Amino acid sequence: MKALISVDEAMSIILADVRSTGTEVIRLEEAGGRVLAQTVLAEGPQPPFDRIMMDGIALRWQPRFPTIFPVAGVQMAGGDPVRLEDFNSCIEVATGAVLPEGCDCIIPFEHVQRTAQGYQLRASAAPTPGQFIHRRGSDCIAGSRVLKPGCTIGAAQMELLAANGVASVTVARLPSVAIVATGDELVDAGAPLPAGRIRRSNDLALMTALQAAGLGRASRHHLRDDPDLLGPALARLFESHDTLVLSGGVSMGQRDYLPDVLNSLGVTCRFHGIAQRPGKPMWFGVGPDGQMVFALPGNPVSSLVCLLRYVRPALLSRLGAVPDLPVQVRLATPLPAFTLAQFIPVTLKPDPQGDPVAEPVSSRNSGDFTALAETAGVVELAAGRAAEAGQPLRLHRW
Repeated sequence: MKALISVDEAMSIILADVRSTGTEVIRLEEAGGRVLAQTVLAEGPQPPFDRIMMDGIALRWQPRFPTIFPVAGVQMAGGDPVRLEDFNSCIEVATGAVLPEGCDCIIPFEHVQRTAQGYQLRASAAPTPGQFIHRRGSDCIAGSRVLKPGCTIGAAQMELLAANGVASVTVARLPSVAIVATGDELVDAGAPLPAGRIRRSNDLALMTALQAAGLGRASRHHLRDDPDLLGPALARLFESHDTLVLSGGVSMGQRDYLPDVLNSLGVTCRFHGIAQRPGKPMWFGVGPDGQMVFALPGNPVSSLVCLLRYVRPALLSRLGAVPDLPVQVRLATPLPAFTLAQFIPVTLKPDPQGDPVAEPVSSRNSGDFTALAETAGVVELAAGRAAEAGQPLRLHRW
């Protein structure tokens, strides 16, 4: 293994090899969670008409109101505009309806009293011109930019896309990821578990972490620790995937064949080993056709930490996603300085003000995934730096 590089250097090397996945056009209803790859302009002014904001009555404001407003009509959402001819009368209106012609004031039902002759203002009513009217074009004008590339399409973005008539949307094409668990000792869940064997779990955990970030186009594979089998199997995966995430077989053991096998397949190693714990043996390289290859340690905690810190951000960068601001949480207890950068599992709990604080969880080793059950993620502690209670550290959520 070559000299260890720093966490930040490893991330910089990876990002330097990021290539765009390209784009595709999909139906709007399929676009939730995808990364937008187009600029979206306002189809028209928003709102497209003077819109009523409260159920109540619409009238023409005047310095002195009559005692009773007879009802001259009804304006419901979706109906053609009606007209107020007599300014001493009113029109019953519903939220979302167009403002009746001749009206410039909405009084909610809770501020009026219905009588046999019409509506009477309550003492709580204090009508002003323009109240509870959402004016045409007050949110945006036609042709203004409402969304830009790089945002993830969530509920708010979906609302804007639909409201502006975007029936088909251009999004970043998802990377095709093969998640490969290596090891003769792995047994699938539900199968008999012979002595000396363990359950195959890393690939499922890695796939779930990618799915949580909207990177759901992944397949799972299991390969034995046999270089004669590893080479052909990985070569086939390179033909159909642009990203390989491998778990296990990358340390310095006698059966850690992956670095040599990958080299034989034309994969160029960018680095092997990061000055961190857990996850020190991580390997990264680039295939002959630009495929990104992440070979993660086989220990469960190491594997997950490396995926969160390097793989997931790199894949989101390939999509052109706008990077999230780092999440900072304050420590509940101090941490000593370590020679290597540390990724420490934490639980989150509220302080007396209700703000979250991170409580480090003691993990016996990088294979102790049982300790992760109630944790929110890991905090990142730079090499050689202690942290006091109350100090903010970066949180990487599972």
